[in-house]
Amino acid sequence: MPPKSPESTQQPLPPDGGWGWIVVFASFISIGFSYAFPKSVTVFFKDIQEIFKVSHSQIAWISSIMLAVMYAGGPISSVLVNTYGSRPVVMCGGLLCCIGMISASFSNTVTELYLTVGFLTGLGLAFNLQPALTILGQYFYRRRPLAIGLAMTGSPVFLSTLAPFSQYLYNQYGWRGSFLILGGVFLHSCFGGSLMRPVVKNPRTLTSNKSKIDSGHPNTKNANKLSLADRINMMLDFRLFKHRGFIIYLSGSIIMFIGFFAPVLFLTPYAKNKGVDDYYSALLLSVMAFVDMFSRPVGGLIANTKLIRPRIQYYFSISIIFTGICHLLCPLADTYAALVVYAIFFGLGFGSTSSVLYESLMDHVGPARFSSAVGLVTITECGPVLIGPPLAGKLVDETGEYKYMYAACGTIVVISGIWLFIGNAINYRLLEKEKKRANARKSKASFHTSKESVPLNKSKQDNVAIRGSSAHSSPSNRERESNI
Repeated sequence: MPPKSPESTQQPLPPDGGWGWIVVFASFISIGFSYAFPKSVTVFFKDIQEIFKVSHSQIAWISSIMLAVMYAGGPISSVLVNTYGSRPVVMCGGLLCCIGMISASFSNTVTELYLTVGFLTGLGLAFNLQPALTILGQYFYRRRPLAIGLAMTGSPVFLSTLAPFSQYLYNQYGWRGSFLILGGVFLHSCFGGSLMRPVVKNPRTLTSNKSKIDSGHPNTKNANKLSLADRINMMLDFRLFKHRGFIIYLSGSIIMFIGFFAPVLFLTPYAKNKGVDDYYSALLLSVMAFVDMFSRPVGGLIANTKLIRPRIQYYFSISIIFTGICHLLCPLADTYAALVVYAIFFGLGFGSTSSVLYESLMDHVGPARFSSAVGLVTITECGPVLIGPPLAGKLVDETGEYKYMYAACGTIVVISGIWLFIGNAINYRLLEKEKKRANARKSKASFHTSKESVPLNKSKQDNVAIRGSSAHSSPSNRERESNI
């Protein structure tokens, strides 16, 4: 189910290169901060938990609020991107992250951390994630899976460096000094946003498209008289909730995100609970991120092949199932070497899933509707992202064991992968039937057209036959035919 080409929508072709590769690097920075920081901040969890004397569930709310706000801010980011473009939105996001982390360094309660690290930094990460994904769809079409895979590599690259760097900062400056330094590090997002210049399009193509739109919609002059609901619908395409592929993707992702982030957030505390040294516990995130770093571009290359791209939804579903199976096997890891093996396979599955996470959505709805689609998806997913880690922490508090949490998360992720596989299989079959019906209608229309032309040909043949036979008829008949 490859997306419609820009030619079919009468839009200019994306450049598929050039400055687009600089934009990939800028998106690499933005996506790296957005996905890596909520995981790397878990390095401080055990010590903050002891300082403020809170439970696993309460401390997990920091990352869950951050992730939930990052996803819930998707529609706001979509509206801002559609209005102002990606560059200013990303730069504002970097400033918000900086302000949030600097404010967090002065917090005295865990509730203040919820507001600063959770809300302010999470909103800044939302302004980093959404524009980076949207602008990639504007710069790439044929190489889009590869470009998204390379940009998504920013998450494991940043995670592999931020986790041990955060542990080093904590040992040197404590958690307050670490948050203050990390706030300054977030200003690099502003540098990445400055590289996201808008796509330079062909003016002739834009003029012709504009004239076609104006001619097709004579009431465009009355656009200022639109109601608030109509304006919101123009910014966020709510008709996507009638799109079959979008509903399949959304329902499967809602199930998946309940257990998607908790295994990463609790990996370092799990290793510390097993008696592993603090540095080696943080190193597990680096191992997972290192494997994830290579699996994302490789996953993008695989998804861009002629064999996989027409059925990319199957690749996405199988990657999710593989990740869930890794979580189910995690309780068997009793030694540090076994935890390293788990981190390796977890990184492989996590990277394969993340490399096509947004390409699968774009494959369903197309690049033109992707900005609205990702905004609606993220605000819907913020619920499971918000409650997933606290529920996992509550399970650890009740049982006193991490293995039950990993087993529960693995089961949820496997169920979501099976759900997506079955739903996409049905969707592919329905699309094939719709395609056959469309072809049948075209052939039927061409048949009727050819059938209407048959009497004209037949009459000509009859006239020729009559004229041929009239050569042997009487002169009166020949005169009558000539008169006719």
